[in-house]
Formats: sequence, C-alpha cells, structure tokens
Amino acid sequence: MTTAALEPRAGRRCHNALNTLHATHYFSPDVGKELAALGVTSPRAVNFAVRSAAMGAVGAGTVAAAFYNYKYELVARHVPAVWETASPQDVLAARARAVDATLRRLLGEEAVASAQIAEAAGLALRAAEACSRSARPLYAAHADLPVPEEPHLAYFHAATLLREHRGDGHLTALMSAGLGGLEAVVTHTATGKGMAPKWVFTTRGWTEEDWDAAVGRLRERGLVDGAGELTERGFALRAEIEEQTDRLDRAPYEHLGADGVARLTELATGFARAVAAAGAFPADLFGKR
Repeated sequence: MTTAALEPRAGRRCHNALNTLHATHYFSPDVGKELAALGVTSPRAVNFAVRSAAMGAVGAGTVAAAFYNYKYELVARHVPAVWETASPQDVLAARARAVDATLRRLLGEEAVASAQIAEAAGLALRAAEACSRSARPLYAAHADLPVPEEPHLAYFHAATLLREHRGDGHLTALMSAGLGGLEAVVTHTATGKGMAPKWVFTTRGWTEEDWDAAVGRLRERGLVDGAGELTERGFALRAEIEEQTDRLDRAPYEHLGADGVARLTELATGFARAVAAAGAFPADLFGKR
C-alpha cells in the first residue's frame, strides 16, 4: 500500500490548530484564580511561573532565554522570586486544574468527554514520540512530565509538547536570521498575523521607545520601510524563517504520517474554532499599530 507524502506545510497547519487550544490558558481567568490561591497575583508572575514551571525553579536568565521575546528586566522583577511563593510542582498542579476548568468551560462537557478528543490526544501523542530534546529546553522540560489520564488533559499536554517543540526550533530560525526578541515581534506584527503592539507592551515589558528603536534597526537592514511596514526583503525573510521552522519541526508529523496529520488537523481545527467562538481570546489581540 502506498503511503501519501506529507505536504511541505502540513505540519505547520496542524501545529497552528493545536497551538490555538494550548494558548487558551494564557488568557484564562481560571489560571489567575488557581495561582492566586497559591499567593501569586501579578499577571506577569503568573505567566512566567505557569510556562516555565516544567523547567523547575529556574532564574530570570533561563526564562528570558527560553521565552526569547520578553524584556529581561521584566522577567527579573518576578523570577526567581515567584518560586519563594509557589513551588514549580504546585504551579504545575494549579495549571492542570485551571486547564481542566478552562477546557470544560470553552468546549463543554460533551466535547471534553468525546471520542474525538480522545482520538486527537492519541494522534498528537503519537506525533510527539518523534520530537527531539536537543536544543529545545521548553519542549524537553515538558516531555519529562507525566501524560495525564483524562483525554482532554492528555490532548492539552500533547499540544503543549508539539507547540514547545516547534517554538524552540523557531528560536533557532530567528537567531539564524539575526532577529532578536523584539525585532522578531515587530516583524511578525508587520505581517498582520502577530500580536498587536498594545499586547507586546503590556505582556512583554517593552516600551514604545524600545519598539521604535527596533523599527529603526530593521529599517537600516532594509526589512521595513519608513512606515514600519515590511519591505519585499522583509517578507522574504519572514517566509524563510517559517520554512526553516517547518524543516526543524518536520519529524513529528512525518512520524504520524500524512493521513494521521490530516485527521489530527481536522480534529484540532474543530476544537480551535470552538474555543475561539467561546471567547477564549481578546478581540484586540492581533493587529498592526
């Protein structure tokens, strides 16, 4: 029997759908509620703790390196101090409770208990079998965590593994392109697909002055024009970054196979649309200045 070849961007499409569900917990009030019960009340501290807890009680340098596009000074205001309030183990347990509540609220009890989410979890976990720990700190840390028994939490866990695996590889591509954290955000926003500057200032710690300085550096390289829009060269660089990311992230989807990837993408897209329709994300999250 002939096995269908995996299309070049099939993994990217699948990841994008998986990542939509993963990203819900960054905007979920359930996460803030669970962390507040541990004594962590600052939204920035919550974010740093929840995403980095799998790596243990790491310091600001490790978090800033792994997250890439956050200003170090913002990270250092909350890390490692947050671990004095809540241990990484307690944060991970709180995140699991919050994700459970979030998915039940956004998807509904019927979907959470469905055969479809169990199937999606199985497919995503199978894909993650081929992920590599090499030079991928956030993926590697999450890969050491146990797989939850409940299917919807197993699906979230697998989506997280695949998200962080691609994300770690993406940082390699950004560094190869000579884009620092803020330059990466500015160019991504200029494509019309990235986070709106308002959210960059609010969550990443950068100021408008920082942003304008980054635009100036990119203009000197010919990547943006006088209006801060991507030039032809800038669009070409962003396209190459995504293609390199695809190459670095191809193994899990090749392991799953074209038919498995197509089915996982179908299931993940359905769940992604459901959480978006349920109001999982702020309406002004994306967009240019």
